[in-house]
Amino acid sequence: MRRVARLCVLALFAGSLGSGTVALGQTFGVELHNTLMPASGGMGGVSIARPQDLTSALNANPAALTQFRGTQFTFGGGWAEPTFNLTQTSNIPVVGPNPLIEPYSAKSTAPGTPVGNIGVTQDLSELGLPATFGIGFITTAGGFIDFRHVPESHGTNTGQVIFNMPVALGVDLTDRLSVGASLSLGIAFFDGPFVGVGGMTPDYALRGTVGGNYLLSPTTTLGAYYQTAQSYTFDDAFLLDPGPGQTAVDVNMDLPQNIGLGAANNSLMNGCLLVGVDVVYKLWNDTDLYGAIYDNQWVVQVGAQLTRGRYRLRAGYVWAENPIDDTPGRNLGGVVQPGDLAAVRYTQGLLAITSPHRISFGVGIVDILPGIDMDLMAGGMFRDTEQLGSFTTTSIQSYWIGAGLTWRFGRGACCGTPAPDAWLAGN
Repeated sequence: MRRVARLCVLALFAGSLGSGTVALGQTFGVELHNTLMPASGGMGGVSIARPQDLTSALNANPAALTQFRGTQFTFGGGWAEPTFNLTQTSNIPVVGPNPLIEPYSAKSTAPGTPVGNIGVTQDLSELGLPATFGIGFITTAGGFIDFRHVPESHGTNTGQVIFNMPVALGVDLTDRLSVGASLSLGIAFFDGPFVGVGGMTPDYALRGTVGGNYLLSPTTTLGAYYQTAQSYTFDDAFLLDPGPGQTAVDVNMDLPQNIGLGAANNSLMNGCLLVGVDVVYKLWNDTDLYGAIYDNQWVVQVGAQLTRGRYRLRAGYVWAENPIDDTPGRNLGGVVQPGDLAAVRYTQGLLAITSPHRISFGVGIVDILPGIDMDLMAGGMFRDTEQLGSFTTTSIQSYWIGAGLTWRFGRGACCGTPAPDAWLAGN
């Protein structure tokens, strides 16, 4: 029984290390993609074919970098505020002075999460190269969850933040075809849910992306990218029986492979209305830890941008398939979980980003000061309640806001952000 208790709490810990991302309720599984970027965020994150901010190109399809001329620098930030409620009606064994997580129903008291996204691109045409280089600092996932105010939870508390630092290059092969690639260093930090047996643990991992863009017609662009998994190993992340003779345990966690396809068209309203659709497929089944909790997931993003003089009016809708696996596995990050259904479902409950529907809005202003553009966005995820097995019920909804400034230097800086198809004409 003692061994079963140890495995059970470790399994809960392993599942809960990702639960901090619950605070960012607009995530797909635990990844943000471009939903908090200053311009793309107002369009539901649509950005594969014709991104409206450079950080979205750095974070998704690097081939789209060639759409950014001269030297451009973007500094963006956002805030995500969730409402996350959990009801647990079964006792769950744990390690420590308290033998059980007892039944409870409560709201997480963790605060909202600040998010930053920074990037710079440099057009290399002055060197005779039809290419654009970019680097960035991107928030991939992050957030917190806290039930320490509930005695029955016995200290359930966790947090996680993942940043990526991409270095990317996009190249125009022809007038119609561009390709790109990026390599990103991921920096992850997390803290386990039980006070005294876990601590903030860092790790680093690489992730690669390749993509392409094709000009199908003067008004229609197609885009696609493939992104590798990003594998973390959190050394000595959890302590069994803290005290003399304690044993430290490693936890493995992967972010999934992603496949993205996108299309954008601005044939309507004399080129003033840009409409885009992105489809992303996330391969959760192939990942450590999350593969036991999530199924592979489809995400469909639809966004529009209306140009009126200096103003860009944006709106978006997102449908994200519920990724929760109806038959969750027992192996979480290399740890075999015992056959306790309550423990399995409790773990899933802490990761239950289940709502399929999200909306967003935004506005952009070109040359708010000479050579400086400003973008504002806001969005929300509709409330969703999920019953997980016989003992666990979750309810989540969220909203988010964000803003960004873009400085433009060199060629193109005097004319404001180009119209969606201006880059095709070489402006």
